[in-house]
Amino acid sequence: MAVKTALQSSSLAEVLDRVLDKGIVIDAYVVVSLVGIELLSIEARVVIASVATWLEYAEAVGLLTEKPHRPRTAVAV
Repeated sequence: MAVKTALQSSSLAEVLDRVLDKGIVIDAYVVVSLVGIELLSIEARVVIASVATWLEYAEAVGLLTEKPHRPRTAVAV
């Protein structure tokens, strides 16, 4: 029995569409030190997603709940 392999190539548009649809998080923590002395510390979190994906996530975790609105009162002078 022969084994068949299929190579599927993806275009940049397909990859970008997939990343925006699912979202991607890049979390990095870099420390530069010399002789045990910390010279530089960088902490970064980069989130790449479409607005629709973010809204779906935000709704699921409750970020879109509105805070109670207090009406302004006019001050007479």
